[in-house]
Amino acid sequence: MPLAVGARFSRSPEIDLTLLWSGLILLLLGMVMVYSASIAIAEAGRSTGNHPAYFLIRHSVYLVIGLIAGGLAFQISLQTWQTASPWLFVAGFVLLALVLIPGIGREINGARRWLPLGIANLQPSELMKLFAVLYAADYTVRKMPYMRDLKKAFLPMAVAMVAVGVLLLKEPDFGAFVVIILIAIGILFLGGMRARLFAVLIMVLMLAFAILIVISPYRRDRIFGFMDPWSDAFGRGYQLSHALIAFGRGELFGVGLGASVEKLFYLPEAHTDFLLAVIAEELGFAGVIVIIVLFGLIVQRAFVIGRQCVALDRVYPALVAQGIGIWLGVQAFINMGVNMGLLPTKGLTLPLMSFGGSGILANCVALAVLLRVDWENRQLMRGAKL
Repeated sequence: MPLAVGARFSRSPEIDLTLLWSGLILLLLGMVMVYSASIAIAEAGRSTGNHPAYFLIRHSVYLVIGLIAGGLAFQISLQTWQTASPWLFVAGFVLLALVLIPGIGREINGARRWLPLGIANLQPSELMKLFAVLYAADYTVRKMPYMRDLKKAFLPMAVAMVAVGVLLLKEPDFGAFVVIILIAIGILFLGGMRARLFAVLIMVLMLAFAILIVISPYRRDRIFGFMDPWSDAFGRGYQLSHALIAFGRGELFGVGLGASVEKLFYLPEAHTDFLLAVIAEELGFAGVIVIIVLFGLIVQRAFVIGRQCVALDRVYPALVAQGIGIWLGVQAFINMGVNMGLLPTKGLTLPLMSFGGSGILANCVALAVLLRVDWENRQLMRGAKL
């Protein structure tokens, strides 16, 4: 039986083709939809030189950089990632702090989230999501014997996450804060945290989020706008009401690629946070389902790869793989929920698809790391040594 399994596996591909093609299709479809969603604002904007392909060109450059970075990341072993993870986390923390320093960080639309790099801006919170996955997995492995001890296992990680959270809320970037916290908690749970302790932490987090919303008029307005966007369709419910109109216009198969009306200065951030609404309008329910299925495949493959790692007694790669699955799955779910009016408006992009250099870079590297985990599994199953 082992010989039969080994012979069958020796004929299998070097990497997970389902994962690879799901990621590539989302990246390429994202490039097409970013172009479609941004033509009008690019053609009318002075800062874009009135060039209709302004955002397409920039997104294509970001995509090439992301794919190159992903190719390089694939060459790095998980052992090296584990060794570097604490230093990457510290580097991410420093970058988040630099963003808040006047004269260094760049403010756009009332948020200070970017570091200007001349021809582009770096958004450290996007990189921090990847660093949080790598660090939380390493921390969980180191604390594995104490995972049932609140003081030894959870509190040190909580201090680190609170410190990161303070910086993110200062920007403010509540969406990234939620994603990073869920990544850390999810990895700790997968690493063996007691179910009772996990339930208590979830309740504490829900209470903390509720407090953060109550004490912030800006977040309160977003909550009330989400509950009934039509009550103030020209104010706090403006973005969501136009997103819902886009979904309604799309019906089953959409109005056709490029034929969206909402992207014509009605729907703000159509090529970033609300790209899914444009997809729904132009490609319809069918297009949205395709996007959901592709993200579902990526998350499913991430957890399958993680389980293969566990079978091979590779705990750190297992947690990294499943942590990436949590990250991409949670962020995609939140973005889709916001676009559909199921969740309050958050400043979160659709992974692998929305316009944004830092997000595309971090997502491509994350997929490359996930593919590397799978590649290492396959090499070990073939009897090779890493």
